[in-house]
Amino acid sequence: MNKTRTIITFVSSFLIFAVGVFRILTESLTFTPLFVAYIFVIAGLIGVVASGVKLKKIES
Repeated sequence: MNKTRTIITFVSSFLIFAVGVFRILTESLTFTPLFVAYIFVIAGLIGVVASGVKLKKIES
């Protein structure tokens, strides 16, 4: 159960990060302000790193 929750958190954080990077690199998502995209990138990156570390601890 805990491993599944960590994997879901990892994937969700990565998707948030990807949406932020996509908005910064392209101009197609005009409904999202640029500062929100930077917040998505920062929060997503923190979530990916934290979930990756936690997943690594669960594996070993």
